[in-house]
Amino acid sequence: MREMTPHQRQLVEALCDPARYPHAARRVRLVETHISWVLLAGRYAYKIKKALDLGFLDFTTLARRRFYCEEEIRLNRRLAPQLYLDVVAIGGSPQSPVLGEDDPAIEYAVRMRRFAASKQMDRQLALALVTPTHIDRLATLIARFHAGLPTAPQDSPFGTPREIQAPARQNFDQLAPLLEPADLALLERLRAAIEGEYAACAPWMERRRREGWVRECHGDLHLGNIVLIRGQPTPFDGIEFNPALRWIDVMSEVAFLVMDLLDRSRPDLAFRFLNGYLELTGDYAGVNLLRFYLAYRAMVRAKISAIFARQRDTRPEPAGRAMAACHGYLALASKCLAPQRPALIITHGLPGSGKTTVAQAALERLQAVRIRSDVERKRLFGLAPLERSRSGVGDGIYSAEGTQRTYARLHQLARDLLTAGFPVIVDAAFLRQAEREQFRQLACEMGLPFVMLNIRSAPAILRQRILQRMTRAKDASEADLQVLQVLQAAQEPLMPEELACTVDFLDGDMTGNEASWSALKKLTAPQDPSQ
Repeated sequence: MREMTPHQRQLVEALCDPARYPHAARRVRLVETHISWVLLAGRYAYKIKKALDLGFLDFTTLARRRFYCEEEIRLNRRLAPQLYLDVVAIGGSPQSPVLGEDDPAIEYAVRMRRFAASKQMDRQLALALVTPTHIDRLATLIARFHAGLPTAPQDSPFGTPREIQAPARQNFDQLAPLLEPADLALLERLRAAIEGEYAACAPWMERRRREGWVRECHGDLHLGNIVLIRGQPTPFDGIEFNPALRWIDVMSEVAFLVMDLLDRSRPDLAFRFLNGYLELTGDYAGVNLLRFYLAYRAMVRAKISAIFARQRDTRPEPAGRAMAACHGYLALASKCLAPQRPALIITHGLPGSGKTTVAQAALERLQAVRIRSDVERKRLFGLAPLERSRSGVGDGIYSAEGTQRTYARLHQLARDLLTAGFPVIVDAAFLRQAEREQFRQLACEMGLPFVMLNIRSAPAILRQRILQRMTRAKDASEADLQVLQVLQAAQEPLMPEELACTVDFLDGDMTGNEASWSALKKLTAPQDPSQ
């Protein structure tokens, strides 16, 4: 590490004087990180980059610092234009700086609009103030953000298996000297596990790079870098200093946030976010890399925690907390890489019975991936989830051929996701015995548990819900009362052999079905080979 301009600290100390600012500032608060100083003055924050060379970043010259300030503005305005204002030149001298003076400039700063630190999502989550609505909005935001990003050029090194493997290996090499001898055996087991996962994932990594899934992402998407502004999650502080850390597979970015929520003991929100993102993007193939990226992101955080704990100026109490965090991340990485025996779960029920509500609750409890027939049917025909197809009963996308194609797509997705090691919930009507049998046979073929969620409601409730859904027009389903009548007449009863693997839910009620949840947990639990 090299610091090239010793006068920077003098400059920062001078800028702690409120009189130096061209706007009202009663006091100036200085926040220091390992790569920057942030001066909080009045309504604004000024971020000055330290003149450092850390290998993975180089801010050693004024020209470089100006360039990376401009990059920080460009990149972060994509998600937080209301926060990132401009680059401010600083003239004068280190002892007597002048903001806005560029003839000549002695330094540059990123000027941001201040926000309350209490609104950062990691702090909001600790106060139990993050809601499912926040998570849904975040999933929608990131899905749309990724969809609009440029893809890495085919001749670039970004996203190649070799470029992904190198930092994954470095994590272990850099972490080993920081751990106690008793921890090294676990570290070596993790190294072997992640190498095995990498070997399985490398062909997928190359395929996804060719298909354009490596994009110029945020790069550091965790809860501490997301602030709630009027209830809308707003990511900030994306990586500007190293292109390789932001030109990544979109699933690596998704995995970072999923891992962060898992580490904070909120698997329900983690899988709500994941499923919301997958449903919007259709990127179910990316799940093949998810276990690798979850473990990789956990190892990065373990390394950062250990580095902080071992720094000379870290006091014993914070150092102890940091090492505890490191051990937590190691345990999480180990869990993410552990061999899995996932279950295949399908729903069964008429329109309006509450299938999607039950499936949503189940995916959050079981940490599963859900596939919705209403959404995938429309995707097959080039329609957005809420776009109306204007099809008649048994016509258009709801023709016999359309239904056959939809169930074939669900079957293939279920097979792929189970192979990737995640429990799968197929949210569809499954009113015909032949459709149910196809999926039972899939689970049998793969040697996995199979469960059917039978969701029942009274006819009057079905009609009421369908009418409400039609009025709101905020659901992918297009079933109306005529469709309900046709399906009621056409449904085929569950066979005796099906009832043995069926769990009943009444009215999609999430509070009055505890016995059903217990039965589902028992049926999907890994079996003891000795039993």
